[in-house]
Amino acid sequence: MIPSVDTLRRASEILEQIEKLQGELVAIFGGATGASMSGKRGRPAGKRRKMSREARERIAAAARARWARYRADKKSAAK
Repeated sequence: MIPSVDTLRRASEILEQIEKLQGELVAIFGGATGASMSGKRGRPAGKRRKMSREARERIAAAARARWARYRADKKSAAK
């Protein structure tokens, strides 16, 4: 079903109202609304968590181990 011009016009008006209300919420709460949050943790969009040096080292070691297994499998498959 193709929407009529009147339906599209009404939808546009509703979207404008929603944007206006979202702007008011941002003004009230200083930008910490649900629309500006990302994920389930409630962090503001664009913010990254700090990771400890130990955590980064564990992740890097796991990645090196995965690559080593991949290379070993590739080498054994070539023989």
